[in-house]
Amino acid sequence: MPLPAATGTQYVLTAPTTQGPATATITEVAAGLREYALNGIDLVEGFAASSVPPLGAGIVLAPWPNRIRDGVWTHDGTRHQLAITEPAQGNAIHGLLAVTAYRLVTQTANEVTLAATVYPQTGYPYQLDTTVTYTLTADGLAVTHGIRNVGGAAAPVALGTHPYLKIGDVPTGDLLLRLNAGTHIDVDSRLNPVGVTPVDGTRFDLRAGARVGDLDLDDGFGGVVVTGGVGEHSLTAPDGRRVTLWGDENMAYVQVFTPRIFPVRSAGEVKRGQAVAIEPMTAPADAFNSGQGLRWLAPGEEWVVRWGITPTGFAA
Repeated sequence: MPLPAATGTQYVLTAPTTQGPATATITEVAAGLREYALNGIDLVEGFAASSVPPLGAGIVLAPWPNRIRDGVWTHDGTRHQLAITEPAQGNAIHGLLAVTAYRLVTQTANEVTLAATVYPQTGYPYQLDTTVTYTLTADGLAVTHGIRNVGGAAAPVALGTHPYLKIGDVPTGDLLLRLNAGTHIDVDSRLNPVGVTPVDGTRFDLRAGARVGDLDLDDGFGGVVVTGGVGEHSLTAPDGRRVTLWGDENMAYVQVFTPRIFPVRSAGEVKRGQAVAIEPMTAPADAFNSGQGLRWLAPGEEWVVRWGITPTGFAA
């Protein structure tokens, strides 16, 4: 008997593109991107429907991405204590919707919109209505997030996502990572920010590109350069094929994570190997305390954030 899906209902999208047929699978739990492929070539690290998202793969991070030190933040003299969801480091990590079942709003062959509510709770006494729309287009995958404050007081909000990108027929270690970011967020041993340093002349300057196999990162970056309304980061194969992650002007930060213990699927097998997460974020770690990138939504106000994945150079 097959195992039930650990991430709830699976929403499968399909679309023709100029580079061949595209497919994507979106999960009910965490509104996550579980699969995305072009011509049968995986463009994100997928995982089995019976598994929880490994290392946060594909999930939506709201109303904050990354970490809040000790789960504690203070506003107008009031101390708020969030649940500690990263016990090893003693932090609150990746928001409040990581294990929430979203509800279906609409679905077509190439698009799905899911919604979830953040209810007032310990450490976050605010109420938000959130939506996520995934759309397969002729150019790639586009994602639109909406967050509306439906409570009676201004609410602090930040947003991120956790995709692991790949080009499925090339070892991830052989891909070239380009990161369009000018500053590195320095952290302590618990991965909480302690400062910001320009990347110039450091190993964190990835603007010209670096081989993924030579990197060992779980690092945040700022100073994302926005051109024409978007900032772009990419993975490029030796043959020139490229997968670009783009974000709108709200995605001013990015986290890069290159674990070597990801359960990589290849040729029908699952083996531990290297993966690379390129995580667009509207704010860095501990934004509830620093205020960097933090958005305060007035009652009734809605905020829209967009990002996506664009493959280029793939044969039809």
